[in-house]
Amino acid sequence: MKLLHPKTWSRAALFALPVLVAQVAVTQLQSDMGFSALSTVMAQDKQPDQRETRRTPALRAKVYEKLSEAQVAAEAKDMKTAQKLLDELIGAGGKNELNSYELANVWNMYAFIYYERGDYANALKAYERVIAQPDIPLAMEINTRFTVAQLYFVQEQWQKGINALNEWFKMTDSPNPDAYVLLAQGYYQLKDYDKALSNVEKAISMHNQRQADKPAAERKPAKEQWYNLARFLYFEKNDVKNTVAMLEILLTYYPKKDYWVQLSHMYGEQKKEKEQLAAMDTAYVQGVLDKGTEQVTMAYLYLNGELPYYAAKVMDKGLKDGSIEDTSKNWEITGGAWRQAQEVDKSIPAMEKAAAKSDSGELYARLGNIYLDGDQNEKAIDAINKGLSRGGVRRPDTARLVLGMAYFNTKQYAKARDAFQAAAKDKRSQEYASQWIKFMDSELERQRSLAEG
Repeated sequence: MKLLHPKTWSRAALFALPVLVAQVAVTQLQSDMGFSALSTVMAQDKQPDQRETRRTPALRAKVYEKLSEAQVAAEAKDMKTAQKLLDELIGAGGKNELNSYELANVWNMYAFIYYERGDYANALKAYERVIAQPDIPLAMEINTRFTVAQLYFVQEQWQKGINALNEWFKMTDSPNPDAYVLLAQGYYQLKDYDKALSNVEKAISMHNQRQADKPAAERKPAKEQWYNLARFLYFEKNDVKNTVAMLEILLTYYPKKDYWVQLSHMYGEQKKEKEQLAAMDTAYVQGVLDKGTEQVTMAYLYLNGELPYYAAKVMDKGLKDGSIEDTSKNWEITGGAWRQAQEVDKSIPAMEKAAAKSDSGELYARLGNIYLDGDQNEKAIDAINKGLSRGGVRRPDTARLVLGMAYFNTKQYAKARDAFQAAAKDKRSQEYASQWIKFMDSELERQRSLAEG
């Protein structure tokens, strides 16, 4: 039997990347902006500047007080009041009275308000105005440039996001792994998989190096979506070995059904049939294979591993609880598995359902064979005749051989001879049919001798 049903696997769908860059960027922005805008600015101002010294204008008390009021309103989700206070700062000529650092703080808070409203386009414009101010603290510029890059990604302006992020990399002394992942996802969207892969690999490597310095009990794995992105990119490059490695890591830290199914498939591509079966079996035992197609795949893997009894059990359970579709093909798989497991009594009802749901006579011919194995000769005769009359039997000659045997067992010798002679017209069955005719003639002669004696 074939290893897998031809429609069981959809390679592209099975290994599709579930993470969307825009969603990741929004999540990261929400994390970055979880604190108040003004306190962020003040914290940036205190960060040591290792690359250059800038003479930043002072933030005057009256401006600071106004910004603090706006911040309190923003934290209370009163964005209308917060924006009104900011408008007062730059309105009626106030904009010309503010120095560059004060303006940077105002635009930074405007950006925060726009972001909270989901107005990413205006938030981006406001952040660009922050960067445009001269002599702002380097830390403030660096952090704002990173946020600008994220907002480009949120708006699916991938190339602009990549460009902004690369500018940020030039300015920062200590890029974190998340930044490399964001860059990788940008390149992924542009289908530049080589650059995407090199960046996500760097992120994972950086994370693991940092974790190595911590006590074992405090170490954490890299994020699931990082390994997932690497897994997808290796798969797209047909790098089966590293795809498997990523899936094994994902299952170590983030065990999920999809990863077991994918790993089983990849073991199959490596011709590792035992590992392929074991991976899928693990998922089945855990009860996570809830789709009928997955359970049918499990049955095929059992059959390929010469475990027909387990294949039949999987199919039988799925058909009974409705998780496997009630089709002729699925009942055929079940019946065939029970027969291979020498469970003829269980094979018969499954094949009866398979034949009844089929438009072809093939399954009736096969059912007749099973009836013969179970010494149900009259049913075998009925099934095979039904199959031959319906048409579509792949080997009519073999079916007629079975029909002849069933007639012989019921002592319908003339009909048995007709069936064997019809089978003998096909060269593939000619010799076997002739042997049966000779055997039948010999048996009839023996019976006559006994009767005469």
